[in-house]
Amino acid sequence: MKKKQAAMTMSTVLLLSSILAACGGDKQAQGDKQGAAGGNAPYPLTMVVNQVGEIPPKDNEIEKAIKAYTNTDLQIQWIPTSSYDEKVNVMIASNELPKLMKLNYTATIVGALKSDIFWEIGPYLKDYKNLSAQNQQFYDNISVNGKIYGVPLFRELGRAVIHYRKDWFDAAGVQVPKTLDDWYNVIKAMTQGDPDKNSKNDTYGFMLDKKYNQDAASTLTRLSVAQGGPNKWQVDASGSFVPEFMTTPFFDTMKLFRKLYEEKLINQDFAVVDATEIDKAYESGRTAIRISGGNAQSIQDKLVKVVPTAVVDAAAIEGPNGRRLPGESGNAGFLAIPKQSVKSVDELKQVLAFVDKLMDPQMATLLVKGVEGKHWEDKGDVTVPLDPAADAKEVKPYRDTLPQRGESYNIAKPMKQTDLFRKNGQITKDNEKYIVANPALTLDSATYSERGKELEQMISDAQTKFIMGKIDEAGWKAEVEKWKKAGGDKLAQEYKEAYEKSKKK
Repeated sequence: MKKKQAAMTMSTVLLLSSILAACGGDKQAQGDKQGAAGGNAPYPLTMVVNQVGEIPPKDNEIEKAIKAYTNTDLQIQWIPTSSYDEKVNVMIASNELPKLMKLNYTATIVGALKSDIFWEIGPYLKDYKNLSAQNQQFYDNISVNGKIYGVPLFRELGRAVIHYRKDWFDAAGVQVPKTLDDWYNVIKAMTQGDPDKNSKNDTYGFMLDKKYNQDAASTLTRLSVAQGGPNKWQVDASGSFVPEFMTTPFFDTMKLFRKLYEEKLINQDFAVVDATEIDKAYESGRTAIRISGGNAQSIQDKLVKVVPTAVVDAAAIEGPNGRRLPGESGNAGFLAIPKQSVKSVDELKQVLAFVDKLMDPQMATLLVKGVEGKHWEDKGDVTVPLDPAADAKEVKPYRDTLPQRGESYNIAKPMKQTDLFRKNGQITKDNEKYIVANPALTLDSATYSERGKELEQMISDAQTKFIMGKIDEAGWKAEVEKWKKAGGDKLAQEYKEAYEKSKKK
């Protein structure tokens, strides 16, 4: 035990020594008077983020390395995720703010951003090599009236991947579906063709959960977009905003779901079942295909414990005209800089320099993989994880609350992973080229602020009624008219006006 502790201590010393050497030897890393340090003395930097797991002990190895590399006296306040937005709202109202804090894109926060409480950082991003190197869509997705007030906690813009039972597909001679007819035929074959060869009617080609038509991970939207539909909203030739459910690709996708339900080719309890139950069905070998934001390898690992011969594969979402999928927000919140705590442009630049440095190769490696010799080991062309439990406890809190792009940016060597894991990761990385943006994502609407969730629920319920056969096409159109009169038309008009206003800036 003493030898192990001594080795770990030596590893820490070597890490900090190398980082300090890098800081001293690289002018850009060391920072000049405008850098994160603001000179030789560490720059005092207070920060508020949400708690991930247990709160890390003060002056742990990760935090020491960050402080040394950025030359900051970093003090982090961790707030439980369950009460985070509420606590942040109280802090804003009482004007007791740190120099850097994580915000979530909520109506209250958007109001605070409009009130000039936080610095607009958009004009300064070009001066920071790492921040300016990221896809502009990440920043656009957190903009307010065309202005950028923070650095995103980056996540993939297009996470959706098709996961499917390759062993079943190969045995049945079917391919990953592209057209709606393909989806119907594959789902029917996997539901009625006894793919697990147990002579029982106990499999589904596809399953839905109660959030099948909600939020960024909407299965209905993902399939509709693949067929040529819009992502939530569409701007037509006249500049008017048209909701996705009033377009032909979306309605055609709803009709597919209705047919699948009518023929009992999908689970009949979809309107009330949780996503966790769908996970269990897939992982126990009862479902053939799903659209997921996770990694196929994790599903394979769970599935083979139940069905040792099972083979999972991953494929990009494609439609009749190629790859196409809805873009997601691309963030888990963003880091913003309050004017009350950071009073000058010079100090603003110091804070931005700190954030930019977190994406330098040394810091990116630290946040993504942890400490060499403790959390990972160099094995030539790849690195290998040493202690996943320690990584989850000691590294993940920082990885989840500070900017990093995983292995897609400034990471010299990939972590050793299976071919399936890598394939899934490559698909999500490439998805960025094929995403369809939601044009209303950051637009202002008083109607949405007041009644948005109510309007969404109204049309969501109507979609479920149509799929379950409780209303016909005429009934569906009547529900759409109700939505329009209840505030939908006003919502669309406000989006149009906000869109036109943003284009003039």
